[in-house]
Amino acid sequence: MTKIAVLGYGTVGSGVAKVLDENGAQVADSAGDKVEIKYILDLRDFPGDKHESQVVHDIDVILNDPEVEVICETMGGIEPAFTFEKNALMKGKSVCTSNKELVAAHGPELVELAKKNNASYLFEASVGGGIPVLRSMNDSIRHEKVDSITGILNGTTNYILTKMDQEGADFDSVLKVAQDKGYAERNPEADIEGHDACRKTAILASIMSGQFVKYEDIYTEGITKITGEDFEYAKSLKMAIKLLGSCKRENGKFFAMVAPFLIPFDNSLATVNGVFNAIDVHGNMLGDVMYYGKGAGKEATASAVVADVIDIVKHKGRHIDWNLRNVPAEVASKDDDVRCFFVRTDAGNADKAKALFDGLKEVKADKVSGEFAFITKEITEKDFEAKLSELTGVKGYIRML
Repeated sequence: MTKIAVLGYGTVGSGVAKVLDENGAQVADSAGDKVEIKYILDLRDFPGDKHESQVVHDIDVILNDPEVEVICETMGGIEPAFTFEKNALMKGKSVCTSNKELVAAHGPELVELAKKNNASYLFEASVGGGIPVLRSMNDSIRHEKVDSITGILNGTTNYILTKMDQEGADFDSVLKVAQDKGYAERNPEADIEGHDACRKTAILASIMSGQFVKYEDIYTEGITKITGEDFEYAKSLKMAIKLLGSCKRENGKFFAMVAPFLIPFDNSLATVNGVFNAIDVHGNMLGDVMYYGKGAGKEATASAVVADVIDIVKHKGRHIDWNLRNVPAEVASKDDDVRCFFVRTDAGNADKAKALFDGLKEVKADKVSGEFAFITKEITEKDFEAKLSELTGVKGYIRML
């Protein structure tokens, strides 16, 4: 029998207990050993809960118990989770986590520490909830030369954009509905400003590159500037608007970005709606493969945590290696990235826009008047920003995939 501890008995932590309670036989069959929770660390007590007798308030009880072989950290945040994880790994206990903020900030360091202590550090649930994308990248397609990853990585923003598109609702009203339904936090900044997607992109980019991509080095935009008029133009172009996290190798450089993009309807990402996530990985031999599913939620995320526990039990006594070194990656400036842009400006600026952006393509929408909208030819981000700064009356722009 393998005994584990769960740090944090909130949404995901209680979900881990639920998975083991309801799917215990399947877990044991998959792992080759029965898995049992010995401790649950939380500041609170849970009278009447099935697992109330396992709740402890002192991390040292867990760290000093040699029976505990695996720790599931589902607390969230940097501290004290980082200290708890480090101390566990130094004692040779393997760790799995759903904590994207911590993995993005310290993942490579913790993988290195796990290796030194013949333990494992797994974090499948930190990206895409229950979608098994990281394990697949590290195992099934590790032999591929992955040259791009593009994904819808945040269910809250995807829900908001879907509602704005399908119902014609404005951003603020849809955000309130998302909050009422529990899809968005009372303080939604991490989601709507792209910070959550940025951290997940950093984790994907790190595994793709094999080096530490710091989330601070990733250019990030949120969705707060997207309007109903943008969706009218998108419909006329037969495109969808999605917040994408992306990383790619191109012209000998490594790029990473989080921003809203216009996506053609014939691209599979355009059809991913609501709170669902999808991640497209392109390999040089495999081509495109897409991972799709619920990117958050109690059971889905907890399922991914338990999958990591199973992997650790199956490899008991051995370190599970990652294509990830604690060496800073060199992320190219977005200024050098090349793409087309969709731009909206006042109707009176048409001639100036045509003079600045040679070869532009005008775009019209039936329900929008008083504007001149267009798509640029391929242009570097730097040149685009320079030309756009000379154009007055700009109402907004969106990058094009």
